[in-house]
Amino acid sequence: VQLQASGGGLVQTGTSLRLSCAASGSTFTSYTVAWFRQAPGTEREFVAAIKRSSSSTYYADSVKGRFSISRDNAKNTVYLRMNSLKPEDTAVYLCAADRGIITSSITQFHHYDYWGQGTLVTVSS
Repeated sequence: VQLQASGGGLVQTGTSLRLSCAASGSTFTSYTVAWFRQAPGTEREFVAAIKRSSSSTYYADSVKGRFSISRDNAKNTVYLRMNSLKPEDTAVYLCAADRGIITSSITQFHHYDYWGQGTLVTVSS
């Protein structure tokens, strides 16, 4: 599966953005999809994930209550709605997918086989 992330940009503190991760090349409904982010000089950090059925979603504590992940399988797209953005949310956001990942590994980036190229989100104070 090929992934294409988009929707990043420069925004002010407190505003919102919606990122998209468009998939092609395989049966998208078979994949768990996650968003990670990486700021300069830091490790890749789990943000959110959604399982194939959309009934199970997972969030990092740092974004819980502010970010929302969803998927539209008809459009082969996963969205990350980011509200109340803070300067510490500034990072390159990457989407990742895996077909066989288990729940206990869902926050660990090295378990994902497929990655998009990333989209930069910059939140100014």
